[in-house]
Amino acid sequence: MAKAAFRKGIWGVFAAIITVAAIATSAHAASRIKDIADFEGIRDNQLIGYGLVVGLQGTGDSLRNSPFTRQSLRAMLERLGVNTNELDLNTQNVAAVMVTANLPPFSTQGTRIDVSVSALGDSGSLQGGTLLVTPLMGADGEAYAIAQGPVAIAGFSVQGEAASITRGVPTSGRIAGGALVERELDFKLASMSSVRVALRNPDLTTARRVAIAINEMIGLPTAEPLDPGTVQLRLPRQFDGNIVDLLTDIEQLLVEPDLPAKIVIDESSGIIVMGQQVKVSTVAVAQGNLTVTIAESPQVSQPAPFSEGTTEIVPRTNVALTEDETQMALLSESVTLQELVDGLNALGIGPRDLISILQAIKAAGALQAEIEVL
Repeated sequence: MAKAAFRKGIWGVFAAIITVAAIATSAHAASRIKDIADFEGIRDNQLIGYGLVVGLQGTGDSLRNSPFTRQSLRAMLERLGVNTNELDLNTQNVAAVMVTANLPPFSTQGTRIDVSVSALGDSGSLQGGTLLVTPLMGADGEAYAIAQGPVAIAGFSVQGEAASITRGVPTSGRIAGGALVERELDFKLASMSSVRVALRNPDLTTARRVAIAINEMIGLPTAEPLDPGTVQLRLPRQFDGNIVDLLTDIEQLLVEPDLPAKIVIDESSGIIVMGQQVKVSTVAVAQGNLTVTIAESPQVSQPAPFSEGTTEIVPRTNVALTEDETQMALLSESVTLQELVDGLNALGIGPRDLISILQAIKAAGALQAEIEVL
């Protein structure tokens, strides 16, 4: 009964997904160019830095096991005029951390950005700590921001003599607005004579539709698809407006992306996602389960009274074979996604059996779709 309820629940979810997909298809699921593509130069830049968090309540790095923390602490104190050459540092209130952040496009000096802080050594928790001044470097090795401030964590860890409780990850946290931008990126959007539009899901048909939509809006053949993932936009010679205004109008254009016939399978969780373009040729599918149960029940054999025999353990093995009733379903040629799921649903199978059936149909050459296993 529980198994039947589980199958009913799974297929109920599939039916709901297909219903939503049908509504979207009937409404011509067009998307804004803003939601399916990015413009050249308008992007984040990743920053990284190494720093120290102080003020921990005995949950920092053990300096004997984390030599990089000890070296960093000595170097920081010497820069502040404290001589530590003859001192045996053994504090547990300091932790070495990696600091990461994303520099938004066109950030100006003085802009604040959020940073993430993650423990690098054997610190148990960053709760109550404060990050000291940490330069954040870009891929070119230049410092673009400076981070500092109290660390806020989403977890905690407490322990006693014989038990401990940990919730979340107390060795990582964030500092909201914890970094100040000190260097601006040298990129001038207004001086560009051409802009490339990069599709997030490269596709030849979608790239062509984007170019057509742009040309129809401008009224001139200024957009040209270069490859499945790139559309080149050349500004008209007579264009004397603001390029930001032009890109704003372009990103609001509606384009219907073309989706490939694809099935994505996550075997670890049993999740299956099928696109609306998935088709199958005429094929018959049978599914049956074979269950073999082996039970060991050894028995002790005692010798007869006053005999010279020994006590022996006699193995006893019980083997049971159970085979479910085999069912056959016929899937007609060029069925839709709804009909495909209905046909497989008629077999009364679960998602993991469905994975095996889809792979078998693909191996038989009757499934016109790509299968991607995560």
